[in-house]
Amino acid sequence: MTYLRYLLLVVGGCLAVSCREKTPEKQDSNIEMEKEIVVDPVPVIQQKAFKTFDGLADTTFVRLADFSDDFAYDLRYATENNFLKAKVYDCAECYTRVKTAKALIEANKEFMQHGAKIKFFDCYRPNSVQYKMWKIVPNPQYVADPVKGSIHNKGGAVDITLVDLDGNELDMGTDFDFFGKRAYHDNFDLPKEILDNRKLLKETMEAHGFWSIRTEWWHYNLSAGSNDKVADFKWDCKN
Repeated sequence: MTYLRYLLLVVGGCLAVSCREKTPEKQDSNIEMEKEIVVDPVPVIQQKAFKTFDGLADTTFVRLADFSDDFAYDLRYATENNFLKAKVYDCAECYTRVKTAKALIEANKEFMQHGAKIKFFDCYRPNSVQYKMWKIVPNPQYVADPVKGSIHNKGGAVDITLVDLDGNELDMGTDFDFFGKRAYHDNFDLPKEILDNRKLLKETMEAHGFWSIRTEWWHYNLSAGSNDKVADFKWDCKN
């Protein structure tokens, strides 16, 4: 074999080996990469815990808002928006005796079936406040004599109206503490809507143990609360 032929064989072999070297394989672009999935936590809705009447005597005084949040409030004597034109409560709270609270909650359940609920203007009233009211307006036609006491002082009376479930007051014909014939239960010379609203209020309250007075469409007394003792405790004011 000549030297030139030998050299050509060596060079050709090297080229063949070089051509057989594998090129890197390309990554398949169609392979789906695993992704981390993050799930937002579901918010937990905290429901308000209410007190129960278990173990409480019927004559115990309780704060109504501790047992239900289905009521509305506009406690006028904690403001100057009342017939006295004076604030006689240090702060707005609605207290009643247990038996009154139970009856109010049951009555309110029935009102809610009609798309309405109770709104309070006044609840329990300390007897010392009754004296303040008597000093401002010493007229038994409008203010009960504090010596004898009001059923409000006994925790058995409430002044109320009705609102729809959006908080809008139903038309009762007059404002709270309107002293005149237009506020009388036996005044039927009123629009049908007003008479229907008063009828719903009166008949429902009476069905749950309350009785009304002729001259005030807003005032209701619990029949089982009329003979309780006059009280004078004052509630704490919390900011």
